[in-house]
Amino acid sequence: MRILKNLKACTSILVGKKASLDGSTMIARNDDTFRPLTPQRFYMEPAVHNKPGRILKSWLNDFQAELPADSYRYNAVPNVDYKHRGYYDESGINEKNVAMSCTESTYGNERSLAYDPLNTKDGLDEDCMQTMVLPYIDSARDGVQYLGKLIAKFGSAAGNSVLFSDHDEVWYMEIVTGHHWVAQRIPDDCYAVAANEVAIQDVDFSKTDDFMWSDGIQDFVEKNHLNPDFDRWNFRHIFGTFNEKDRHYNTPRVWYIESRLNPELEQDPEDGELPFILKPAQKVSTDDIEYLLGSHYNETPYDPMGHADKADRLRYRPIGLNRTQNSHILQLRNDVPEAYSAIMHICEGYPAFAPYVPFYTNANDTDPSWSHTPLTHDYESAYWLYKSLSFLVESHYVKFIQKDLDYLKEGRRHKRELIAAIDKQAAEIKDPADLTEFLTRQNYKIVADYQDKAKALMSDLIMDGIELSQLTFNMDENL
Repeated sequence: MRILKNLKACTSILVGKKASLDGSTMIARNDDTFRPLTPQRFYMEPAVHNKPGRILKSWLNDFQAELPADSYRYNAVPNVDYKHRGYYDESGINEKNVAMSCTESTYGNERSLAYDPLNTKDGLDEDCMQTMVLPYIDSARDGVQYLGKLIAKFGSAAGNSVLFSDHDEVWYMEIVTGHHWVAQRIPDDCYAVAANEVAIQDVDFSKTDDFMWSDGIQDFVEKNHLNPDFDRWNFRHIFGTFNEKDRHYNTPRVWYIESRLNPELEQDPEDGELPFILKPAQKVSTDDIEYLLGSHYNETPYDPMGHADKADRLRYRPIGLNRTQNSHILQLRNDVPEAYSAIMHICEGYPAFAPYVPFYTNANDTDPSWSHTPLTHDYESAYWLYKSLSFLVESHYVKFIQKDLDYLKEGRRHKRELIAAIDKQAAEIKDPADLTEFLTRQNYKIVADYQDKAKALMSDLIMDGIELSQLTFNMDENL
């Protein structure tokens, strides 16, 4: 029996190197699943050399393919119960400092799918996509081309959008039918936002440095009369949807992020023509992305944790959810040597309430609290620890939120302090193998430090929570 696709109702942010505060390229995404609990683990997959004949098989359909004999080391955040939920390696950075976040579910319209349906039987879907691509690519551009060839060969089992980055470029690729896709390079001085609907707009086929596309896509559109516009080739208009679900589930997430990064804009949260790419009003930091991916329309009438009318509070789907299994920022820094420039910031709780833990990706393995996640609750597991912290904060939101915000603020300060100290020590290590071992040990120390702070906050909140019990009675209020 085949298993239904594990839906990924995600939100993605991509930032070019001249739009970021420190010159990094950044791709970031919330991995939102259908269920609140879909345990994941974070681990390092070692490089493979001269091992032909390895076969990858999907647990979701009949897809299978032979893997190349050689592969790069990379990290991944797959499902634990992969036999029932699929692999979904999700996101990572390989040893060549190429980042991939895979994927955001994207939905083509019924017109285009009528002429090029999805290959649900044995096509390549996101459960196997990162495993098929990230270990074998040398640049972000290479990633788009490599995946494009796989889609041409196997077809796509679902509509998916994929994020790629390296030190120089950031690319966003949208696969909308069984075989057709377009990818766009995010300009260095810009950012982009996507939220489960086709995002790419006007495509200029003369600009091959900025766009890539599937073979024959222009003829496909013309032959099947898919372009509704008179004088433009707008990918969103041709292949996308704009229905009631989009207006309440998808589009408002784009609006909120853009309203925070470009507060000068006056936009409607239900506007289907919101821009995909913008130049931010100020340079974007990891702190900004953490806030945005954990946001729930804060300081607007649409905040479900706010005090507006219920109709407004429940009008739009928030960005940060209890269904967010991991939220990540894949950062490739350009102000330090490449050997220790790649950092993966991961949050495995609700991104509104839990910290983003930094990991140097030039490492051999990951602390067992992250790499081995049980299917049931266990405080020694990072996944369950940060889920528990998030649940605790939300349970008495009004009473607990300020302590949590103070904890997250101090965590962001402390993270910068830790990274600066580790960078300084790393600069003195000349042997590549010694550096990898050093960074591996530092990751272990970072994990322990974050766990101690999370447990301390939880203990504090539990003691505060006991005081809030309704099962109390005072004979004399002066006692």
